[in-house]
Amino acid sequence: MQKADGMNYAPTGGGKPVVEKGAFPVAAVGLDHGHIYGMCNGLAAAGAEIRWAWDPDPARVEQFVKTYPEARPARSKQEVLQDPEVRLVASACVPADRGPLGCEVLAHGKDYFADKAPMTTLEQLAAARAQVAATGRKFAVYYSERLHTECSIYAGNLIAEGAIGRVLQVIGLGPHRLNAPSRPAWFFERERYGGILIDIGSHQIEQFLFFAGAGDAQVVSARTANYNHKQYPELEDFGDASLTADNGATNYFRVDWFTPDGLGAWGDGRCFILGTEGYIEMRKYLDIGRDPESDQLYLVNGREEKRIATHGTVGFPFFGELILDCLEGTERAMTQEHTFKAAELCLLAQAQAVQVE
Repeated sequence: MQKADGMNYAPTGGGKPVVEKGAFPVAAVGLDHGHIYGMCNGLAAAGAEIRWAWDPDPARVEQFVKTYPEARPARSKQEVLQDPEVRLVASACVPADRGPLGCEVLAHGKDYFADKAPMTTLEQLAAARAQVAATGRKFAVYYSERLHTECSIYAGNLIAEGAIGRVLQVIGLGPHRLNAPSRPAWFFERERYGGILIDIGSHQIEQFLFFAGAGDAQVVSARTANYNHKQYPELEDFGDASLTADNGATNYFRVDWFTPDGLGAWGDGRCFILGTEGYIEMRKYLDIGRDPESDQLYLVNGREEKRIATHGTVGFPFFGELILDCLEGTERAMTQEHTFKAAELCLLAQAQAVQVE
């Protein structure tokens, strides 16, 4: 699996089928971002059948069906939405279009799985909340930097077991490689991608809420900047924010587009979790200068200090849990409130961010 380009980073494996073949048909609608491959890889590993693919660009559909030969090119979006057997629609369309598409999917009686960030305005969030309430369907989100990294799954298990006590603070670092020539036009249009705290900041806020066991949080401060890419005036290449959760835990995160070409991955993603009885550090995509393997975790508590190579140990349970949630009306994978709260806090952080020159 290539790790140089984050837009096309798509983990494979790590799942076991939770349904029989053909029992959970899904469709991919909107293939603008390469995350659709990670999303569909996870669903397929959990037993989903990738039945349809549709995008306004036939070339993207052609590439998609080469990867998933079982998928049929749809003649229109409506052909997908009107297929009564399709249970869930996955989409990595342009961020500004993800929320409205989700409402349309739910209105057709299907569950929805959006790439992060799932919406770009508070109005879109309100519409999605209303549509979930009206239909009872699920609006799930691919917060991949937690859901599709085994060290994050492992860390969550350690915290649940009490390995570091009560979580007091989460610090997240989410650097990304820009690779500007490969980016589509919408990537540089603020109204369409939403801003850096909405886009890649969504990962950081979601993992904070999860690891801290928080239901809500307040944005204490937020900043964004375009330090070094003035040729793209609507791009934000740096952002950071500080939050305080309803249970007292605190958070600081930084996201940026400054990964140098010499790094062997698209970003040196890190997460530091401080607890009353110890701490955890995650080196998600490589252990810089030491080990190119992803999913490295460091644990220190009252009993031990150790490095744990978590790759290939716990898999990616989210996808199978999501399928079962859609079939059974449960909330194993992620609660709807948590899904929307992470999105809401990203929108609020972006709205109140101070512009730094």
